[in-house]
Amino acid sequence: MSNDSQPPYGAATGVGSLPGGDAREAAKTVTGTFEDFPYLAELPARGPGADMIGRTAGLLVDLYARVEPSGWRIGDRPGRDTKRARSWLGEDLDALEEFTQGYEGPLKVQAVGPWTLAAALELKNGEAALSDPGACRDLAGSLAEGLRAHLADVRRRVPGARVVLQLDEPSLVAVLRGQIRTASTYRTHRAVDRQIVESTLRDVLAVHDGGPAVVHSCAPDVPFALLRRAGADAISFDLALLTERDDDAIGEAVEGGTTLFAGVVPGTDVPLSDPAGSVMGVRTLWRRLGLNPGSLARSVVVTPSCGLAGASPAYARAVQAHCVRAAKSLADHPE
Repeated sequence: MSNDSQPPYGAATGVGSLPGGDAREAAKTVTGTFEDFPYLAELPARGPGADMIGRTAGLLVDLYARVEPSGWRIGDRPGRDTKRARSWLGEDLDALEEFTQGYEGPLKVQAVGPWTLAAALELKNGEAALSDPGACRDLAGSLAEGLRAHLADVRRRVPGARVVLQLDEPSLVAVLRGQIRTASTYRTHRAVDRQIVESTLRDVLAVHDGGPAVVHSCAPDVPFALLRRAGADAISFDLALLTERDDDAIGEAVEGGTTLFAGVVPGTDVPLSDPAGSVMGVRTLWRRLGLNPGSLARSVVVTPSCGLAGASPAYARAVQAHCVRAAKSLADHPE
């Protein structure tokens, strides 16, 4: 949990990915739009190694991955795919450093969490690492060490930043429910025990040394209580996927001090409503839960519903600016 006396988050930010392949243009757009809460942009259109799995695989310590026709597979030594992933990350960090000179405030970096990584990375036999508990432990340990070094690098490059770590876990619910398919696609891997899922997430989040940590999932049925117990200070989700059965968990989260990163605008091109309309669902949720409207601006960060890699460049720029205006609407008119 964050011990910083300053607010750990800004009013609005992005989820992670953007269209295009120009690191400087992405960093310029992000820092110019989210002046009080920029993030390290991801540009998966550049190809393997810039995608979310490859990018995080490049962070691993003493584990390496390469691209096979079926996806990313763990190998024995770093190859060109690992080198490419690390090179692109370095390029993105250089660009971010350039456009955050003198910046002081929250700065978000994203990486794939241990369970989505275990569901996506293949072992030598072609099955997901998820199939082997020992491989899952090794993968989580390697990820933790890689993140520790990555976070230290970001702090060195942007010394005024209060770094926020976001773990992307889009496959987490499927892991908990035993819905990840085997290589043959005829079966699914057995569900992972919830306590193991929780403790592994806790261990990985702990590398942030008390800094604010977010877990993002744009899947339905986000396990709010589990993520809070694992140490997430904030939970990022697609507001449109919430149902009333989530109400109790969300109410407990807000009352317990958890920040909600509410994804209020689709990640692919749609006509944008007025900013106040985009956060109407947040206001409705607050009323339904009987929460104090005055806590809205403190408890909610406005974001797109998911990454923007599939959007047009014009829409990606527009939707991020729209999130900033929507957050201002929420702060100015909470009721």
